[in-house]
Amino acid sequence: MTLATAAALHAATPDPTVPVRRTIEYDWMSVAQWDQMHAEDVAIAEKGGVDVLFLGDSITAGWANSPIWANEIAPLHAANFGIGGDSTQNVLWRLQHGTIGNLQPRLVVLLIGTNNLGRDQHSPAEVVRGIQAILTQVKLAWPSTKILVYGIFPTEELPTAPVRAKIIEVNKTLLALDDDHQLFVRDIGQIFLEKDGTISKTVLGDFLHPIEEGYRRWADVMLPTIRELLK
Repeated sequence: MTLATAAALHAATPDPTVPVRRTIEYDWMSVAQWDQMHAEDVAIAEKGGVDVLFLGDSITAGWANSPIWANEIAPLHAANFGIGGDSTQNVLWRLQHGTIGNLQPRLVVLLIGTNNLGRDQHSPAEVVRGIQAILTQVKLAWPSTKILVYGIFPTEELPTAPVRAKIIEVNKTLLALDDDHQLFVRDIGQIFLEKDGTISKTVLGDFLHPIEEGYRRWADVMLPTIRELLK
């Protein structure tokens, strides 16, 4: 790779801390669909009445397909502001363009970063900076709100996949941010793994997105934490 090529690639890489609206057209989600989902979240934010606010990407958005959400999470006055394909910079943009609204959540649940590592090819340090930028925005919007941050979940079938080491690095840095007062960080990736460190399609259907068994495992460790933080 020439220096010119390297410079061009670097220039094309989005800054994980700079808010940007979605501009990528996917075959599974157009920009128009993303705009519509954001508009729906803004309407919820304007209405208010949310105690637990979920922020994230497709892994968070996927709760909508699980009965666990309707039966066990929604009754906590929860709202799901996860949108598939989002990176830290997209969540930042959404927060700054309407999804704060009139909300006064008691707890924010954040899971973000896998698209930064994968599609955006950010380094672990860059991903952490992006997550920290979101945390700063959340604290500015809701100074007394508790924040529950989940470390990036494992992906790829085999534990030797290079991205696994990057995820471990991100999560180790995130854990150091836990202040046990307002910011609570949990790395629960192990619950999605088999004993040999591999990922089963019965848990993460495409080795990334949880299916029902994955969401059940997540809920089993998450719901007690949420209830404790809401006390």
